[in-house]
Amino acid sequence: MSFFKKITGLKTDDAPQDVAVKTNKRIPKKTESQETESADDFFSGDWLDNDDYEEGQLAIDVYQRPDAIIVRSTIAGVKPEDIDIVLNNDMLTIRGTRTQTENITEDDYFYQECYWGSFSRSVILPVEVQADNIDATIENGVLTITLQKAHSAKQIAVKVKE
Repeated sequence: MSFFKKITGLKTDDAPQDVAVKTNKRIPKKTESQETESADDFFSGDWLDNDDYEEGQLAIDVYQRPDAIIVRSTIAGVKPEDIDIVLNNDMLTIRGTRTQTENITEDDYFYQECYWGSFSRSVILPVEVQADNIDATIENGVLTITLQKAHSAKQIAVKVKE
C-alpha cells in the first residue's frame, strides 16, 4: 500500500466508499427536570472550560449542476463510519472525528497545523432538495455529497377581488 493510500485511509481497491446520510433526525423530548438541569449547566459557564465542546470547522465547497447541489470537502484520514451527515429541512450538517493514531506529546512537535478531533459544518442549502435522494461517498480523501434538486413548484398568480 502506498504512502498516500495510508494517510488518506483508502482501501486497496481504490473504490469510493459510501457514507450513511440521515434525514430529519429527531431528538427525544426531555422531561422538565432534564430541561432545567440543561439550562442550569448551560448558563453556569462550566461548559466553556470543557474540552469536549471544542470542534474544528470543516472547509467545504458548495456548487450546483442543473439537477443537483454538490457539497465537497477534503476529509483525509476520516473513516466513513466516523462521519455523520444530517439533512434537516434546508440545513445540511456534517459532523465527524479525525483521530490520531500515535500519541505524540506537544513538546515533540516542530509544527502542528493539522486538526485532530471532532469537527462539524452546517450549511443552509440555497434550493429545495429531495430528502430521499442523497448520495455521499469518499474517494481519495474527498467527501462528495450529491443532493438531487426537488422539482420546483409552479408559481401561481392570485388576483385580489374587491
